[in-house]
Amino acid sequence: MSERRRFVRIEFHAKTELTQGSFTWPVKLLDLSLKGLLIEKPQPWLGNAENTFMADIHLSNEVEVKMEVRLTHDDHGHLGFVCEHIDLDSIAHLRRLVELNLADHDELEREFAALIQV
Repeated sequence: MSERRRFVRIEFHAKTELTQGSFTWPVKLLDLSLKGLLIEKPQPWLGNAENTFMADIHLSNEVEVKMEVRLTHDDHGHLGFVCEHIDLDSIAHLRRLVELNLADHDELEREFAALIQV
């Protein structure tokens, strides 16, 4: 639980899909960080917590963040995911997004350093 809180979450809303196998859910993104995301639980929910998911966050028509995520918690109608893998383009977009929403540049650098160490 402390690992999830090591990264500042920013409230952010963008078109987001979650995919696992042949299932795709359009989901409501509540917040995200350099290491994960929180969504509103879609209905019906048929996801398998034993396997990873792909999260696709559309920042614009041309820019998306794609990450492989693992479900870490399911409570009160929310699903929390931790990032298992993210490509270089996606992490660059995500870092810029967090940078624009985080007033403290030093905090961003600490978070990015922690992300690299994880």
